[in-house]
Amino acid sequence: MPIREEPKEEIKIPFSASKIENIDSAMISYLDEELNLHTTTNNGWSKVPVIWTSSERVFQSKRDSRIRDDAGSLVLPIISVERKGVAKDLQRKGSVQAALVPEFDEKGGTIKIARRIKQDKTSNFANASAKRKRGQLNFPTANKKIVYETLTIPLPIYITVQYEITVRTEYQQQMNDLITPFLTKPGGVHYILVKNESHRYEGFINQDFTHNNNISSFSNEERKFETKITIDVLGHLIGAGVNEDQPQFAIRENAVDFKMPRERIMTKDEVERKLSELYGLSGVEDVYYD
Repeated sequence: MPIREEPKEEIKIPFSASKIENIDSAMISYLDEELNLHTTTNNGWSKVPVIWTSSERVFQSKRDSRIRDDAGSLVLPIISVERKGVAKDLQRKGSVQAALVPEFDEKGGTIKIARRIKQDKTSNFANASAKRKRGQLNFPTANKKIVYETLTIPLPIYITVQYEITVRTEYQQQMNDLITPFLTKPGGVHYILVKNESHRYEGFINQDFTHNNNISSFSNEERKFETKITIDVLGHLIGAGVNEDQPQFAIRENAVDFKMPRERIMTKDEVERKLSELYGLSGVEDVYYD
């Protein structure tokens, strides 16, 4: 009966490529989970929904009934997020200043982010050296042939993404409740930190909050309080996403021993003797020296 082999455990690399979607998701998570804004409504103390700005009204209504009522009107209060622009500023290059050239092979990779010892191959070199010199495996000797595994990734490209957060409410007190955390959470500075998966991005809240209220207009338009808040996020991109020809990371091993054999059979070279061992190709007669 054949022996059943256990499936090998998949090795997961704690790294994920950074894309524009990761920066967008980090912004949404910061507003929806970290700030976790609540206010008093007609239904009591309620959480304010955070939505990504989209023109698909039908999709929004089906996805979350809290956003629009039966007539299709927005249910206030609500917070919407829109990405207003993406800029690649050469004055903000991040931690990688040089324009490094990637490896010209199928793996690619430019920046080394991790390295570890390849235990099995390093042990093979150590055992071979111990067997040749001492005649015994696992004999404790100094081993200079260490094999390393190096993890490399493409060159990070740093960008500045601008988001416009729009807060809409029916009452002034609701607006006061919702914009206060944007002023107090960062503390005495404008700096925030947004996260998605294993990535962290720095953000800066614009000091000016724009109010677009219509309470001073005596018209038939529904009363609303609206405040726009701009946040600039310093993000980075790794790879070209689905259009990338090479993998998002590459694992390479270093060379520790170089062997350049010679043609001894055809030229009938004498076999060299060193450390009581014969160095040569098989098939050559042993040559003994006096």
